[in-house]
Amino acid sequence: MNIFRLTGDLSHLAAIIILLLKIWKSRSCAGISGKSQILFALVFTTRYLDLLTSFISLYNTCMKIIYVGCAYATVYLIYGKFRATYDGNHDTFRVEFLVVPVGGLAFLVNHDFSPLEVLWTFSIYLESVAILPQLFMISKTGEAETITTHYLFCLGVYRALYLFNWIWRFYSEGFFDMIAIVAGVVQTILYCDFFYLYITKVLKGKKLSLPA
Repeated sequence: MNIFRLTGDLSHLAAIIILLLKIWKSRSCAGISGKSQILFALVFTTRYLDLLTSFISLYNTCMKIIYVGCAYATVYLIYGKFRATYDGNHDTFRVEFLVVPVGGLAFLVNHDFSPLEVLWTFSIYLESVAILPQLFMISKTGEAETITTHYLFCLGVYRALYLFNWIWRFYSEGFFDMIAIVAGVVQTILYCDFFYLYITKVLKGKKLSLPA
């Protein structure tokens, strides 16, 4: 494992912990897109089905279990324990416009036409756009809480670090995964505008707002 993957994983974990703590401490999921969290839960479920069939390392297994567990814990907090605080009126992105095309693409473009491989490919494609409902929600409400922006920033950093991970692996191992790289680039591009606003506003103590 290289430093880019390790720090990327830690950034991803930090994002998840930030979100869970935000919801638990405030006893509210206001400003959080439940639809994005459902998509992330679907991403982790379809990607980590190999937990049932193979073992790579203790680190790998633990991280997968943590990601899946935290994803469903977040969904439960939003739609269960703190449902009264969920802002469904602004969380209106049509997720079927993401899931259906991504599912079709996973069937058409994959490394191997087998159930686990198609589902893994589906998860890679879906993760690249799973944040769109959250960004759409922020654009509708006009602003985001600082803690929510920290969550989004850590997610973006995780994805950017994974791009460097792919580059490192290409030069050090000769490993090249076009599907993961293209999806990672798409996901990073979606965060670019957010990164700019985060650096110029949030770090200066201002509230972040995205154009509608």
